Amino acid sequence: MPDTTARPFAVVTGASTGIGRELAAQFTAGGYDVLVAAEDDRIHDVPAALSAVSPDARAEAVQVDLAVPGGVERLWAAATAGGRVVDAVALHAGVGVGGEFTTTPLADEERMIALNVVSVVHLAKLAATDMAARGEGRLLFTSSLAARVPAPYQAVYGATKAFVQSLAQSLRQELEQRGVVVTAFLPGPTDTEFFDRAGMQDTAMAQTSAKDDPATVAEQAFAAFRKGRDHVVTGSLGTKVQGAVANVLPNAPLAKGQGKLAAPGSGE
Repeated sequence: MPDTTARPFAVVTGASTGIGRELAAQFTAGGYDVLVAAEDDRIHDVPAALSAVSPDARAEAVQVDLAVPGGVERLWAAATAGGRVVDAVALHAGVGVGGEFTTTPLADEERMIALNVVSVVHLAKLAATDMAARGEGRLLFTSSLAARVPAPYQAVYGATKAFVQSLAQSLRQELEQRGVVVTAFLPGPTDTEFFDRAGMQDTAMAQTSAKDDPATVAEQAFAAFRKGRDHVVTGSLGTKVQGAVANVLPNAPLAKGQGKLAAPGSGE
């Protein structure tokens, strides 16, 4: 992609499907050129789809596994090739692991931590350092309602998202005087591949018909990003109510309610 365009340039990770793909569409419709990244080969279909959304936008794809050493560096090298300036980064790539903590494979959880936490810190470090040196830039972190409440049967996933939420809120304060705006968004259960990939297909959380539309989630997240908001709970009114309730109820009843929804077999 030549860097002669006057449009700002954004990187969106985890963009092959679901919320990430819809986020990329929001960025292109909102005036950005984009580099989309994901580990699966479906990412190569995304630029053509984005061109249909916004014919003026330039889009390219990088297939890269951010959970392995060198993946983030490879992505950043592609993003900044030829001295290209990265105006915004949407740090969306992430996975879940569902099930009882004593039975879930440790290797799966370690890989999840590598993607949800280690790669996020690495990419944020590269992007924030570059943006702070220039005195401008924007970061959008994908958090989760799981960052706000205990998450039985998603214990390690919830912990990774609590980490991301804390990181985003902390960096917002650190970087605001350097011209870098940081926003986090917290989706609830959304109609994506998340539950299949997390091994949670048989849970009440996965089986509910009340899951949010990923396009709606992405639209609300991008709107908050454009406005420079600190954070936003995205999705339906019901999800926003859950976010508000999480601010006031003690952890014990919240944990009990979440456990009922996420317990293996609860959707059968």
